[in-house]
Amino acid sequence: MKLEGKAKMLRIHFGEDDKWQGKPLYRAIVEKCRELDIAGATVYRGIEGYGASTLIHRPHLMSFSSDAPIMVSVVDTDEKIKKLIPTLDQMVDEGLIAISDVEVIKYVHQEGVRSEG
Repeated sequence: MKLEGKAKMLRIHFGEDDKWQGKPLYRAIVEKCRELDIAGATVYRGIEGYGASTLIHRPHLMSFSSDAPIMVSVVDTDEKIKKLIPTLDQMVDEGLIAISDVEVIKYVHQEGVRSEG
């Protein structure tokens, strides 16, 4: 079955080294999204990028940490995205949050039918 409609996409941009209460920030955000029953969240690790500091972040061969750019993409209804924002205000020290209107197409299994795998 296919469901279509309007939704919001929220993207949070920050550095890989950022933490929240001792864990990677991206993991804390995904866990909070799941706790809030948000439809979906995906973490992307960038190859190179820069933000407000204009310092370019890229992998270094001799370094354990390059503070690579991270983006967490979250999609759900406007109401659920609005519930997430106050938590993000606390969690994200340095970064950027962008919110867009999107059209979504969601494919779901019919009741009683499960995919193999």
